[in-house]
Amino acid sequence: MGGGLSETPALVGGRGGRSMATTQNSQRPNACCFCWCCCCSCSWNEEERRRRSRRKRLSQDTKMELIPNCEACTKPSVEEVSVWSQSFDKLMRNPAGRNVFREFLRTEYSEENMLFWLACEDLKREVSKSIIEEKARSIYEDYISILSPKEVSLDSRVREMINRRMEEPTSHAFEDAQLQIYTLMHRDSYPRFLSSSIYKSLTRGGSRTSSES
Repeated sequence: MGGGLSETPALVGGRGGRSMATTQNSQRPNACCFCWCCCCSCSWNEEERRRRSRRKRLSQDTKMELIPNCEACTKPSVEEVSVWSQSFDKLMRNPAGRNVFREFLRTEYSEENMLFWLACEDLKREVSKSIIEEKARSIYEDYISILSPKEVSLDSRVREMINRRMEEPTSHAFEDAQLQIYTLMHRDSYPRFLSSSIYKSLTRGGSRTSSES
């Protein structure tokens, strides 16, 4: 479910330089700079595709642990499913919609984007300081750390902000990162989801059952 930057941000953890070098050595026609206000293909999306390929290899080679069960919800009607194509916001506000979209992301080896978004939503509902700190550090280790196989794709500005906030985490410590991942899913994955067999099956009245529901 910020303002634009004037150039493609480097990633932290030593890989930023490699990402920038790749961008400079592979100039393409009509290349564009990274900006949240445009819907174009840029080096940031190239980095996301490389991450997705790496996660695919990891899932095949190391058998990543089973993900948590899907959200509890009722089977959506055809009318309800058709609403999901009207906007990404409507899809993400619906528990059944999130489950189906999450199943689609799993086929693209990018399910961690939804898992991270859901974890951030769960964190924002917490009021206990000790629980907030525990969950925040768990989210960081699972989705922000460059050592995690489920690391999400964030720019350096957001990563630096998270690192500062982790000194004394609050329930909104990952707000900027959550927005960035939401935007990524909206612009990168959502259009393909609407064209997928998973979604088209539901619009025809078929049923899709997640492998873990």
